Amino acid sequence: MLEGKNIVLGVCGSIAAYKSATLVRLLVKAGANVQVVMTPDAANFITPLTLSTLSKKPVLNDYFKPDTGEWNNHVEVGLWADFMLIAPASANTLAKMATGLCNNLLTAIYLSAKCPVYFAPAMDLDMWKHASTTQNVSKLQSFGNILIQPGSGELASGLHGEGRMAEPEEIVDFLINDIKKAFPLNGKQVLVTAGPTFEAIDPVRFIGNHSSGKMGFTIADELAKLGADVTLISGPSAQTSKQRSVKRIDVTSAAEMLDACLHNFENSKICVMSAAVADYTPVIVASQKIKKQDGGLVIETKKTTDILKTLGGMKKPGQLLVGFALETNNEEENAFGKLKSKNLDLIVLNSLNDAGAGFKGDTNKITIIDSKLGKTVFNLKNKDEVARDICAKILTLV
Repeated sequence: MLEGKNIVLGVCGSIAAYKSATLVRLLVKAGANVQVVMTPDAANFITPLTLSTLSKKPVLNDYFKPDTGEWNNHVEVGLWADFMLIAPASANTLAKMATGLCNNLLTAIYLSAKCPVYFAPAMDLDMWKHASTTQNVSKLQSFGNILIQPGSGELASGLHGEGRMAEPEEIVDFLINDIKKAFPLNGKQVLVTAGPTFEAIDPVRFIGNHSSGKMGFTIADELAKLGADVTLISGPSAQTSKQRSVKRIDVTSAAEMLDACLHNFENSKICVMSAAVADYTPVIVASQKIKKQDGGLVIETKKTTDILKTLGGMKKPGQLLVGFALETNNEEENAFGKLKSKNLDLIVLNSLNDAGAGFKGDTNKITIIDSKLGKTVFNLKNKDEVARDICAKILTLV
C-alpha cells in the first residue's frame, strides 16, 4: 500500500523522537519515499544526520538552507506529499496546528498540505488529559486530520498512563489499514496460484513445464494494490512480489499445490488459478538417481488431481473462481468446455499460436470468457496491463 508513496514525516520535540528512526526505516522498507521535517526542538532528541541517513534525503528543519541561503519551499513540499505523518506530535505542535500558528517549517508545510494528515501524539499523562489538548485534538479531527491513538504505559516523567506514542510498527500498520479502506477489495481474502509444478522422477530429475510465474505474480500484485489480502501459492519460480503485503507460499509438486489451495480456499472471496499445474506425475519416484542405461527409459505416470475442478466443486455462493486455459488448437471450444466442466466464473484464454503470448515472456494476448459465454478479446499487451484487464473484469463481478 505504501509503495511509491511520498510521505512527509514531521518529528517534534519529544523523548519519543528516538522512535522516529525506526519509523523512517519501516516506511522506507515498505517502499515509501520519506521526507523528514523536524521542528527546532526535535534536534535535541535525535540528530538530523540519523534521519537523513535512514530516509536517504536531507532533513528539512528551517525555512532557509544555511549553506546557500535558499529557502525550503513549504508549498512544494506540502503538494509533493501523498500523506503527512506527524510522529511524535507534541502538545505544542498540536496547539499550533489547531490554531493555524505558523512559526516553523513543519507547521507551514502542514498548512500547505492537500493530502491526508495523520498525527501520533506523544506527551505526559497530565498534558494528554488536559482540557486544552483534548480540545485541540478534537479540533484537528474536525479538520479531517486522523488521530493515531497514543498507548498507555510508563512515561518519561515516571508516571504510568496514556500519552506514549504508538509504536512504529503500529503506526505503519495503522497507515496501511486506513489507506486500504478506500480500495475496492479492502478486507477481501484472495487466493492466487502461479508458476509451474515439478513432478519428481528421482532426486535430481522432474517433469515440468516452461511457466515462469510472471502472469500470476503480476495478478497477485495488482489485486494487492486494490486492497485485497492476497495469498500467493507459487510453484518453483524466480519471480518476486512487488507488493510486500502479498503472502507467498512456495510449493513444488501438484499435490503440494492442491494441499495449499485446499487449506486457503474456504476463506477466499476470489481465487485466480493461473498456475500451470502438471497433468501427470510419475507413479514411482526413484529414491536414488536413475543411471543411464542402454536403450530407452519408460516412466509410468498417473493423473494428478485436477485442482481447478476440485475447487469448482467446492465453490460456495459468493466465491469467484477464475481459471486459465493455454491452448494450441480449438482454443475457444476448449476454453468454453473448461469453463463449464470446472464450474468457473471466468476463464482467461491465451494461445501459443499468438506471437508474444504464453510462457516466459513479458507480454500476453488474452480473451476473457465469462460464465454466460460472453467474451472480451484484448490486444497483445505487457503482462502488467494484462493483469489490470483481468482485475478490472473481476471487479465487475464482486
